[in-house]
Amino acid sequence: MYAITMREPGGPELMEWTEVPDPQAGPGEVVVDVVAAGVNRADVMQRQGNYPPPPGASDIIGLECSGRISQVGEGVVGLGIGDEVCALLSGGGYAEKVAVPATQVLPLPSGVDLTTAAGLPEVACTVWSNVVDAAGLTSGETFLVQGGSSGIGTHAIQVAKALGARVAATAGAPDRLERCRELGADIVIDYHDDVAEALLAATDGHGADVILDNMGAKGLANNVKALATDGRLMVIGLQGGVKGELNLAALLTKRASVTALGLRGRPLDGPKGKARVVAGVREQVWPMVADGRVRPVVHATVPMREAGEAHRTLEAGGVVGKLLLTI
Repeated sequence: MYAITMREPGGPELMEWTEVPDPQAGPGEVVVDVVAAGVNRADVMQRQGNYPPPPGASDIIGLECSGRISQVGEGVVGLGIGDEVCALLSGGGYAEKVAVPATQVLPLPSGVDLTTAAGLPEVACTVWSNVVDAAGLTSGETFLVQGGSSGIGTHAIQVAKALGARVAATAGAPDRLERCRELGADIVIDYHDDVAEALLAATDGHGADVILDNMGAKGLANNVKALATDGRLMVIGLQGGVKGELNLAALLTKRASVTALGLRGRPLDGPKGKARVVAGVREQVWPMVADGRVRPVVHATVPMREAGEAHRTLEAGGVVGKLLLTI
């Protein structure tokens, strides 16, 4: 098969479409002939050498894909050759074929075509595991997503709205703020402003019961300020750095919590495993997609052999939703 490979970490120009050995389905695995793969910020970090794959995972970039099953490993039930699926991956998505545990494979949601489905697994599993499973967002609560026009953000807005929450979203330009509003955000805030002050003003001083944050250190203090009493700050990205100052007194006063949850490095099985996350998405999020409450948002599709160009586009900013690589 062909895949995107790199001789060394670095810029997008180092990404090459080269021939590599075909993967084989081990016990409990299937091989998917890839039709499309999603592009994520984590892919950029891996390309730069800042996000290595977990032990045993493919060193080929790519955390999600869609395609057709071409091999079924020993012990797999409920999946067959030719099935059209999408999958959450630990790596290997930027390729013509990928081996994946069967428990990380999802059927296509009703009404979503095979190519578009490639952009769903990573965002759906990230949002469900953080916002629903860990933070327990419920109807009537206020939810703030930082970076509302991103792939994660566009999905999170819709899921939170479907859960009955009041949704606030940040973005950095008027057109992206308007897109967040079109997706269901009740409150939109330019992230160049004081987000906490703007949110507190818009919610009569209440703040956010749940915050989904992709910045990490840079936004830590302002996010704690924006939290409501009993609020939950969920950190899923470190675009703004890894070390920040945390005001524990503010957390104690609010009875608030800060949680950082990764997805890629989780074990396959167990109470915090990927299999449980994928099952939760299938049970709770896929019905939202099927009835139209949550729809995929695709910015553009790019031929997979031009993955470097997709990375340049993502790094340049202004992407709304997901970039997809197609074969």
